[in-house]
Amino acid sequence: MLNQQNLAHELLTEIVNPDDVVVDATMGNGYDTLFLTGLSKHVFAFDVQEAALIATKRRLQKMGKSATLILDGHENLMKYVKIPVKAAIFNLGYLPQTDKTVVTQAETTLTALSDLTKLLVRGGRVTLMIYSGHEGGMSEKKAVLSWVSTLPQSEWNVFSFTPLNQIHTPPILVCLEKR
Repeated sequence: MLNQQNLAHELLTEIVNPDDVVVDATMGNGYDTLFLTGLSKHVFAFDVQEAALIATKRRLQKMGKSATLILDGHENLMKYVKIPVKAAIFNLGYLPQTDKTVVTQAETTLTALSDLTKLLVRGGRVTLMIYSGHEGGMSEKKAVLSWVSTLPQSEWNVFSFTPLNQIHTPPILVCLEKR
């Protein structure tokens, strides 16, 4: 069985072609950015932490890949991405092995999602791994789940994948697909 992160990747692999524009909304240590560079030659990756940008740049260079790395929050993606987007990926929470007080916020995440709904092409997808086991994480999770639940059924497919037998606060994978 695929774990949630692998499922998120599989959901994007099914639809992304080399000429498509894709977004890593939360660059982190660059794993998703690297994954996306294997699908498309047009990758925009965002993070507010310079450590994330440095780690991602190193990871990409080591593998001979490149992407447009942006030291800014995903809520500002419309400043940088002005063309249709086929896919986006989010990992909500904090950057592992760094300051756990620097976390994604519901307000900025919802702004980014709203903007992506305008940029996303028909058949495009957005995956969100929602980690809520940190301070503020549960309120972001509730806000995101509430927001995606209001997307019109006639225009969007929205699914969530949740482990049912894990203790603590397992992550939730949410996938949006524009009809």
